[in-house]
Amino acid sequence: MDGSHAIGVDLGGTKILAGIVTRSGEIVRRHERPTPQDSQESVLAELEAAVAELLDDQVAAVGFGVPSPIDQPHGVVVQCVNVPLVDVPLRRLMHDRFGLPVGLDNDANAAAIGEWRAGAGRGVDDLVMLTLGTGLGGGVITGGRPFRGATGGGVELGHVVIVHDGLPCQGACRGRGHLEPYVTGLAAAAAARDAFGPAADAHRLVRLADEGDEIARGILAEIGGFLGSGMGSFVNIFEPELIVIGGGFGVAAWEYVIPRAEEIMRREALRPMRDHVRVVRSELGTAAGLIGAAFVAFEALDAA
Repeated sequence: MDGSHAIGVDLGGTKILAGIVTRSGEIVRRHERPTPQDSQESVLAELEAAVAELLDDQVAAVGFGVPSPIDQPHGVVVQCVNVPLVDVPLRRLMHDRFGLPVGLDNDANAAAIGEWRAGAGRGVDDLVMLTLGTGLGGGVITGGRPFRGATGGGVELGHVVIVHDGLPCQGACRGRGHLEPYVTGLAAAAAARDAFGPAADAHRLVRLADEGDEIARGILAEIGGFLGSGMGSFVNIFEPELIVIGGGFGVAAWEYVIPRAEEIMRREALRPMRDHVRVVRSELGTAAGLIGAAFVAFEALDAA
């Protein structure tokens, strides 16, 4: 093995994306499989199968992006919100299974690393990435290094409080007023049902906005306002050069959400931070997490 290829695995709430990736971020081969929801054992079996299907003699390491805080010193997945994984020593389990260096990170951290190394953030040392999908994930690159916090569980940007004692958060989170329940695809779907009836969802909301419906556009602009409040705080804290927006909902609703978000962000952020930050789309799309997970694998390989 020459260390030029790694397998990246992006675990999502509905599907597992896996691929062989080069050190330049090129996907050589990829596949996807559904994410089981019945048990932890089923999820682990599917993750093993995703790696085994791609494994060949050129693969030198494996990396996983998982929707959970990560205990990096111990390689443990603490608790996924939408997948049945709790307190799982995934790094050790996968190393024992495949005998290769294994990297592990939060899925949004992995997406940020992917965009930084091979996408919209190439050549930038300081960026924030926000993935707007079913949930809101966040990743930060600061000073040319991924920021993870003391134990690897940091950068849960979706759980920054923007409304004291506000809406209940999503999934297993017990908090209130976090950014996540105001800006996700689930939030858009709930607002769409309130406005247009029980059959409406986030997809229909965006379609109606495309057709010129002012109510739909107003709902999406309101979501953008909440997002901008969070973005203004992130600009003040991290002073990024870029904010990269990804995720299915974030990209689909860009035209109606992001202009308002940027307006509010620049109102809330201080100078000089607000003067040089740019807001851009993800370049890697749904592959950002997979590619980033492979770079996490290379990180583990190089540290071995």
